[in-house]
Amino acid sequence: MKNKILKELPKIVKGRRESSEKTKKIIIDAAVSEFALKGYDGSRVDEISARAGINKNLLYHHFGSKDELFTAVLFHTYESIRLRQKDFQIREMDPVDGMYRLVVFTGKTWVKFPEYQRILSSENLNQGRHIVKQPSIGEMYNPLLETICILLARGAEKKLFKSDIDPIDLYISITSLTAHYVSNRYTFEAIFDRKMMTRQRVDRRLEHAAEMILSYIKK
Repeated sequence: MKNKILKELPKIVKGRRESSEKTKKIIIDAAVSEFALKGYDGSRVDEISARAGINKNLLYHHFGSKDELFTAVLFHTYESIRLRQKDFQIREMDPVDGMYRLVVFTGKTWVKFPEYQRILSSENLNQGRHIVKQPSIGEMYNPLLETICILLARGAEKKLFKSDIDPIDLYISITSLTAHYVSNRYTFEAIFDRKMMTRQRVDRRLEHAAEMILSYIKK
């Protein structure tokens, strides 16, 4: 009997680990929805656990506090953004085409996941106090900055781009030109009486943003 238990132990441990990871994903998904809707300050752990369909004690077992859960949600948010930017796929492209694609990829992420912006806005209202506890979030952006540097260097070498572009400033501009449009769509629609999120309108906006970025970096 003892030998049989020892033989089955790896399967048992693996099953428990998979169950634990599944539960954590359920909690994160529920927390993303709740924090996006109400922000960090307005959200309650009771409501998140109810949305996840689990006991609050189980939530605290996986995430020791509301702060820890929100930090995990921020990590998940940034990880999702980075996974969708596909910068490794554009490194070897023509620098003009690669930069254009980067702007469009970034914009499409905000369009597809508007809840991410609301979560980041909540963190900014809290002065970034959760992100500073998670340095690995910043490290996620090293490959992206490296890609931007590669494209800028290749563009400058071909005398297509200026040689003094700061990659961080450039990415902030890319984010601003794409994210602001999505986060302010309701007020834009009310003021200008125009639907902002139709497929045609979004495509036109992202093209506009890409052309503005290229106009800035081109010689």
